[in-house]
Amino acid sequence: MANKLGVHAFVWEKGWSNEEAARAIAASAEVGYDFIEAAALDPSVIDADFTRRQLEAAGIGINFSLGLDFDEDITSDDADMRARGKKKLLNAVTTCRDCGGEIIGGILYSAFGKYDRPATRDGIERSAEVLREVAEVAAKSDITLVLEVVNRYETNICNTAAQGVEMAKRVGAPNVKVHLDVYHMNIEESDVPSAIVDTGEWIGYFHTGDSHRGYMGSGSIDLKAVFRALARANYQGPITFESFSSRVVGQPLEGILGIWRNLWEDGRDLATHALQYTKAQMKAAEEAERQARERSRLP
Repeated sequence: MANKLGVHAFVWEKGWSNEEAARAIAASAEVGYDFIEAAALDPSVIDADFTRRQLEAAGIGINFSLGLDFDEDITSDDADMRARGKKKLLNAVTTCRDCGGEIIGGILYSAFGKYDRPATRDGIERSAEVLREVAEVAAKSDITLVLEVVNRYETNICNTAAQGVEMAKRVGAPNVKVHLDVYHMNIEESDVPSAIVDTGEWIGYFHTGDSHRGYMGSGSIDLKAVFRALARANYQGPITFESFSSRVVGQPLEGILGIWRNLWEDGRDLATHALQYTKAQMKAAEEAERQARERSRLP
């Protein structure tokens, strides 16, 4: 299996203090994941040395994700605001490097939240310019930036996979790719499998989950079709299971994401099921692709 499989830290803990980090890393390794995805909403609170030691002891890797606040919006015509956003992104690069990570995903190109007006051409170009500069720094540490495509209530720029690809092209850096997420695709795409296949080599990171962000397979997303599309696209990069419950996640994220229902109580059971489900779906998708290539033919 080429894809490394990860789990989001919010399945385990709501923060990343040393105690929370140690518990989340240990739990992820015990269940059998290859890496953990940690939120770097505030990179300054992450103890990189401690985190790296915990990762090394557990034998797993790490990736990061974040979103910019509205006073850090790099699409803004306010230079101070853009500077704050760039500083946060650069701090995330430093943290990722010092923890031994290779990928930073999320809403890196705008504020993380609901806008009250459409994006502008000038705003998008300002965002691309900042990301170009950040990507240049990230490349020195072999870090890839992946632009997460999210629903209309979390950004006004990249709501579809095609927009994500266009934004990555506008940045124009070899270490900038697209981050797809089935939860968001289920809201915004007309045809999720086609969007995955069309994104193709631009996919740099992938989030699995389900329509309600609970147990995989218990919602309304056609996950069988999703995994078959990933196999058809020959995607071999990281796949992370992401799920949120009010049992773990607190404010401000609870409010931003609208996590009003508690869809699970036992994070370990949830994560174990997600890993088994993902492996089974990936195996089935690989076999379907193999059978399509090697159809029995009459002698």
